[in-house]
Formats: sequence, structure tokens, C-alpha cells
Amino acid sequence: MRAGDKRALNEYLKKLEHLRSGGNVNPFEKKEEQTARIERAKKDYKYFVETYLSSDIATAETPYFHIRAAKRVLKDQNLRGLIRWGRSLAKSVVFNINTRLWLYINGIPVYFVLVGQSEDKAKQLLHDIQLQFEGNQLLIHDFGEQKVVGNWEKGFFQTKSGFIGQALGAGQSVRGLRVGGRRPTDINVDDLDDRFTIKNPKRQRELATWIESALIPTMDIGRRSFSMTNNYFAPLTVQEILRQRHPNWWLDQVNAYDPITFEPAWKEKYNKKYYRDIHNDGSLSAMAEYNNQPHIEGTIFTDDQIQFADLPRLDSFDVITGVWDVAYSGSTTSDYNAVRLMGLRKGHYWHIKTFCRQTKMANPIKWMYEMEDLLNKTNTSKELKKKIVIHWRFESQFWNEALKQVIEQVAREKGRRLNLVKSERPTTKKYDRIICLQPYYQNGLIYYSDEEKGSNDMQVAIAQLKGIEPGYKSHDDAPDAEAMGIEYLSRFRQKERSKPVVGKPPRPKSLY
Repeated sequence: MRAGDKRALNEYLKKLEHLRSGGNVNPFEKKEEQTARIERAKKDYKYFVETYLSSDIATAETPYFHIRAAKRVLKDQNLRGLIRWGRSLAKSVVFNINTRLWLYINGIPVYFVLVGQSEDKAKQLLHDIQLQFEGNQLLIHDFGEQKVVGNWEKGFFQTKSGFIGQALGAGQSVRGLRVGGRRPTDINVDDLDDRFTIKNPKRQRELATWIESALIPTMDIGRRSFSMTNNYFAPLTVQEILRQRHPNWWLDQVNAYDPITFEPAWKEKYNKKYYRDIHNDGSLSAMAEYNNQPHIEGTIFTDDQIQFADLPRLDSFDVITGVWDVAYSGSTTSDYNAVRLMGLRKGHYWHIKTFCRQTKMANPIKWMYEMEDLLNKTNTSKELKKKIVIHWRFESQFWNEALKQVIEQVAREKGRRLNLVKSERPTTKKYDRIICLQPYYQNGLIYYSDEEKGSNDMQVAIAQLKGIEPGYKSHDDAPDAEAMGIEYLSRFRQKERSKPVVGKPPRPKSLY
């Protein structure tokens, strides 16, 4: 047995012993009292939780939003629920344990699939409801012994009454997800996102598609209840992608506290001082974790400054440049290779395309060739009247043997060279030169091509820009490349447009 499995087993056995010692069974109870309790518990969720689960789960009085959600789970046979409760509001407990047990005591056949970030995490979460069937003395007293030897494994169990619980890791194959002729009836996807997954928008979209096209279709006719529990702590989460794709799905958002009065949503458990202290420790992170307001930062560069508009004709630009902020390593902890393809037109600066990925140096260079091919292909259009030339640039501090070799290698593969020029390393600090972008944004001089609104690279670049604030520790590769691009393009603006910009600017479009 692996050390991790042994620790998990020991923890399970400790919880089981604690639960069995609860002693909430009255040996002198009359049959009528037992029947009355069962019938009331079937109808009254709050009573059910506080009667059967108070020994280790229901440590505080059940709040209104728990009751509301439980009723929805019970009544809605075809539930599609996105449960967006703030941190510490017991969303996992309610949707992985309490509501499923409530279905069970109401005699509803349940095949429950719990999906976690990984299969191991899902198994650990599933243990909690399995524990109730095995050790909750009042539940066993009222509804019978449920443990079935041979069908009581970590990650999969089946009770005598037919309740099935199964753990599944995100993205796993769902082929054969059935027991005999039974298919899943209830699915909860629990906390897929964390600080690591939000750095990979492509993976997030893949998981959202997996949920739509693979996971949910495993449920057959009859009960087909799907829910997803996650707080909205980052601008892009798997849950948020699903919300955008399915606006008709039930979104149950509960913020933990009022940021002005500090009044808690769960008044039965928390008080104002608790949340005031959390808020004062760090309001941005507190609002993200507890109040579903993603910490996009944006204290300097804000959403209302990000303007999307229809991209003008390429041959109408005064000059087009592509600035590369070089990163040598391609790993999840390395800097980003960022290339900002930008243009100057009538005194306005345009983001035409963006490459922003944690990847090896060869890939942004290949992307530059692709952009040249794309623009040259566009240039064959009868509508364009002049050749499109891109001024590719990178900071001279990165010029070394390794970079030379990669540039030469890709050039040999492509059969031509890029117009790639070293630019002198700026003497100002990186933070200072990025902050110098603020007047351009504030005065509405920077636009983003509307065609790039759905681009992963562009969204990552924008998130990096909005992460710039005093003392920031986030990636800044795309904003740094942008600052160098604006500085270069400004030279042409100063030469050709000494007078203030006159004329109607492009009509911006909302960021979202």
C-alpha cells in the first residue's frame, strides 16, 4: 500500500470511529417517534441535516441558500446548476454529501458521480459520503445497514439499497460508466480550478467541452441532474466558460459577505468581525475568494480602458511592428514568450495579433513567419494597394548564442529571413516603462482588433496588463513587449503627426 493511501485509510478510520461514537440513537424510542422523524426529514431539508448530520458535518444552523439549493436538487430532474458560492460556504458538503443523502432517504434511486481535479482528489471527496453510509448510527438505525462487502472500495461503492457512488478525475474517459444496466443519475463537478489551472485557458476550454460532450451525456433517460461547485475567484474558470456557453443554466451565486457592512450571508455561522478581518488582510484576494469578484487586479489598467474595434485595412497603417519579449525556457513556471503585432494609424495604436505562451523560443519565431505569410496572403487581395512590411524587433539583452541558433534554424526551415532587428535595452525599470502605457490607455489611443477578442493569447496578455500594480509578482512579458512596441511606433507618430489627433476615433466594442 502506498504511503498516501495508508494515510488516507487511517484518516478514514479515525473519522469512522468518531462518527460511530456519536451516540445519537435513542434505544428507548417508540416506533411512532422514529416514523415521525423519518417522514419529517424527507420533507424538511434543514431538519434532516441538523438531525442526521449534526455530529460532524452540520456544525452550524443551516442557512437559507443551502435549503434553496437542496430543494432544487430534489425537484429538478434535469438540473443544470452552476453553484457559485463564496469560500467556506460549504458548497462541496451540500452537493457531495447532504443533498445526495437527502435523495437517498426520499427513496430516489441515485448513481452519483463525483468529479474532482484528479481521480485521487475525487476519491477523497467521495469518502465523505461513503463514511456516512458506513458509520452514521442514526442513518443506519432508520434506514438499515448499507455497507456491501465486495462493493466498498475507495472511489466506488454500492449500498444494499442501491445507492452507487463513483469518483472520476476531470477529463477521464467516461466509456463504460455504468453498473449493470444503470447509468449515472447525478453528477457534481467539484472545484476544478485552482491557481495553476487558471493559467491554461486552452485546458479549461477543453474541460468545459468534455463536460458538455462526454460527461453529461453519460446520463440516460429519467433523472439527469448535473451541478458544478466552484467559487468565481479568477477571470476565466471552467465554470465561467460553461456559464457563458449556457446562459439558461441555473447560476446560484452567493457572496460570503457585504464588503461595506461586512454582513455575512451565513449569519448562523459567521459574524461581521470574521469577514472584516479577512477583508482587511487583503481586500482584492478576499473579494475574489469570498465574493466571486475575480482578482483581475486592474487597479491601474482597467476593463473600461480595453477597447475592441473593427480592425482597419492593413494597408492603411503608417507602420506595423512586431515586438518580441524573449523567454528561453518553456515550462509552466517560466516567463512567457510574448510577441505583440501592433500598428500605427491616424495617431492610434492597434493590437493586431498577439502571441503569449509559456513555450520554447522556436515557436514565437515560427509564429512571426506565419504572420508574414498571413499578411502577404491578405496583401494579394485587390483591395490592398501597397505591400505590408512588418518591423520585427526584440530587446538586445537577449542576443546570445542560443537565440542566434534558434533564429538560424527556423530561417533554414522557412527558406528566408525575418526582418528581425535588435533594439537597444531600455534604461528605465520595467515597471516604469509599462506604467508609461497608462496615458495612452487613459486617452483612448490604444485599440484591440475585435477579431482577437476570443484569442487565448490576447486574453492572457490583457490579464498580464491588468495585473500590473505596485509590488506585482505576476507575469509581465506581454505588457513589456507592448511598451516597447508603443515606444517604437511613437517615433513615426512624432515625425508624421506633430499636431494633435483630429477626427473621429474607431467605435470601440465592449471587452466582453
